[in-house]
Parts: sequence; C-alpha cells; structure tokens
Amino acid sequence: MTPAFLRASLSGDIAKAEGHIGLSLPTTWPDIRSVLALRLEQLESSSTLQPWLLRAIGLRAARDMVGHIGFHTSPGADYLRRWSPGGVEFGFTIFPPYRRNGYAREASLALMQWARDSHGVSSFVVTISPGNEASRALAAGLGFVRVGAHVDEVDGPEDVLVLNVVLSNREDR
Repeated sequence: MTPAFLRASLSGDIAKAEGHIGLSLPTTWPDIRSVLALRLEQLESSSTLQPWLLRAIGLRAARDMVGHIGFHTSPGADYLRRWSPGGVEFGFTIFPPYRRNGYAREASLALMQWARDSHGVSSFVVTISPGNEASRALAAGLGFVRVGAHVDEVDGPEDVLVLNVVLSNREDR
C-alpha cells in the first residue's frame, strides 16, 4: 500500500483510495486507522520500508480487497531479537465476509516466500491473542511454534510464535 493510498484512506476519500489500489474497498474501510497512520509514518520516515509493510489481499477476478497483510518492520528489528534474531514479524486481517476461504494461508505463504527468496529471511514471527482460535490454527498449520508471550500495548496479551525455515541454494529449487 503506497503512501498515496494510505493518505486517501485516512482522509476518507475512498474513491481516490480505490483508484490508487485498483480494487474495490469494503464499506467498513478503513478498518484500522491507527495502523494505517503508523505505516504511513514509517513510510514517510523511510521509503525503503515500502515492500515490507502493508499489502492488500485482493480477488483478481472480482477486483475486491478481501483483507491485508504485511510485515511490521524490515528484518532484524531489535524488539524481535529475544525470539527471532534476524527475523521479521507479520500480521494479517481477512474481512469477515471472506474468512475461512484460505486467503490468509495463501497470502501468508506468499509473503514468507517473497521474504525468503528475495531477502534471505529464514525466521518469521506472528503474535496472536490467546482467544483467536482461527489464527492459532492457521499458524500451527504453517508450522509456527509458540516461543513466548508478551503484552501488546494495543492488543493486550499475545502469544509469540516463530517459524524458522531452511534456506536452500537457488540452484537446488
């Protein structure tokens, strides 16, 4: 999601935001104003973060945005050193009408593959509220393992889960 898209979304100009992203946005958009504002601030501070932050999850045929996914930072953030040195944390949201269709799994796999193949990232982190059974099941199905817990200042108590992947030589693939 580009700064122009984020600005249009935050200002409530949904038609302009849709023009920037090329997808129809749900009537509840923006659902995460504080996150959009934070990501815009990050991008304005460092444009090199663009590929790491928010991405739309869209249905190509319908041209609908069904959710979003993205890393919280670039790899190796200090706050992750305890659980995943050199790793990167990501999160996702699938809008209610589109849940339970495999979109979060597909987007998570694609995002991790991009980070692994393009940037050599081999450790991924997700933090999940203990009561979020759907996300916990998805993380377990992807191979994430609980390594700890923390209290997020916005979301409250969360489990910290890590997935370490083996990097292979490009010629081996």
